[in-house]
Amino acid sequence: MTRTTATDTTDDASTTKRAVILASGGMDSATAAYEARERGYEPYLMHTSYGQRTEGKEFDCARRQADELGVEFLHVETSHLATIGGSSLTDEEMAVEDADLDSDDVPATYVPFRNANLLSMAVSCAEANDCDAVFIGAHSEDFSGYPDCRPAFFEAFQQVVDIGTKDDTTIELVAPFVEWSKTDIAERGVELGVPYEHTWSCYREEEPACGTCDACAYRLQAFQNIGVRDPIAYEERPDY
Repeated sequence: MTRTTATDTTDDASTTKRAVILASGGMDSATAAYEARERGYEPYLMHTSYGQRTEGKEFDCARRQADELGVEFLHVETSHLATIGGSSLTDEEMAVEDADLDSDDVPATYVPFRNANLLSMAVSCAEANDCDAVFIGAHSEDFSGYPDCRPAFFEAFQQVVDIGTKDDTTIELVAPFVEWSKTDIAERGVELGVPYEHTWSCYREEEPACGTCDACAYRLQAFQNIGVRDPIAYEERPDY
């Protein structure tokens, strides 16, 4: 576990609302961090490496985002999700499929019950550090394929948080984009000035991005829809 602290930009830390942001290094969580700041929270970025193919790049991006925001950064290394397996993100013997944006099937990139694991750690972090909220960047195009991104999942997890923390602890689970599309998120992020050049979405490669996996496809499509060029490098940059 690695923890680094950037310069504190708050004038009165005792009265500032704080929020743990589950920072994957990707554009959704980066936008969630800037959204949390816009809502009056001081973001506290928590990134987890769990054996995913692009964990090095994701870590670099998440840490850079914390630097850009001037906020605390917590890095947690955990191998249990990779050990359990069942996902092409953590198992090199499983192929990462090309994008199929019309499919409603659960893709091979689904990491079984990942968000419950990550949210549990984020809530632990929030309770230990007197934070008021936990933000996660999941959105509507995620829950069409990933069962642990559905609104009902987050509603149920809020009950777990309420019951499983100290009686005097209040932590709100916030999924600000849960009913949004990737295009909505990109548009909001551009409005908020999110440095998307310091984000990573590709499931396959650390650089350049492949351009053809699901994550790349949704990302490229979102930028194409808002008429903004995605600032990261791609091996292929198809029109979606």
